Amino acid sequence: MTPATPEDLFARLDALGIAHVTHRHRPVFTVEEGRDLKAQMPGGHTKNLFLKDKKGALFLLCAISDTAIDLNAVSKLLGAGRFSFGSAERLMRHLGIEPGSVTLFALINDPERHVTLVLDEALFAHDPVNFHPLRNDATTAIGPDDMLRFIRSLGREPIRLAFDAAGQPSRIEPETGSAHVGGASN
Repeated sequence: MTPATPEDLFARLDALGIAHVTHRHRPVFTVEEGRDLKAQMPGGHTKNLFLKDKKGALFLLCAISDTAIDLNAVSKLLGAGRFSFGSAERLMRHLGIEPGSVTLFALINDPERHVTLVLDEALFAHDPVNFHPLRNDATTAIGPDDMLRFIRSLGREPIRLAFDAAGQPSRIEPETGSAHVGGASN
């Protein structure tokens, strides 16, 4: 399967009715490298980690750029093996992107859902949230509710974690619907 392009991504966002704004800029490979660019763009900026555990399971952890993250504590909380960063070859094979371009949007290239999505709950406190649109020479902003709508359009439900100042995670349990509480209707 040929990986999606930024244009494919934008077409999907448009089809879902998700408003998005993209800023083009020089390629940036790390959060630190892009700090000056981010200062000019509103919203929450992200760091996105492509991880592999010692058992071979793959994870994409998307967080606000200044969130402290204790990866050992995350792996224990999730019942995963010890984390390491996924290789460039694995990143291309499973998410269809190059190193430096890791992004939530790359899940569009993982229809088999080999990669487990983990979201920092702090993302939902920012509007908009900013991610690379499958390449690191641009940043695309979407609303936090639209971020969740995009994820769910891919048939996924993220694992949501809250991190304390020391990077210790706690799991945010999914909200339970109350539509069926109170008995059946006739």
